[in-house]
Amino acid sequence: MTTTLQIPDMTCQHCVATITKLIQQADQSAQIQIDLSQHKVTVDGKLDAPALITLLDEAGYTPSEL
Repeated sequence: MTTTLQIPDMTCQHCVATITKLIQQADQSAQIQIDLSQHKVTVDGKLDAPALITLLDEAGYTPSEL
């Protein structure tokens, strides 16, 4: 399943690395595309939007589904 999230507080390469690591720890086979300038993350994997939002929210980010 493919999910696109808006993460307004993803502002730097450290955020990108952290978010990528969190998602890959939860789903090693996930394909992740990140557009830092647009603050968008697209994930093609086994986690649905609510699971991804919870995962990133617990890490201190404020994602919402697009």
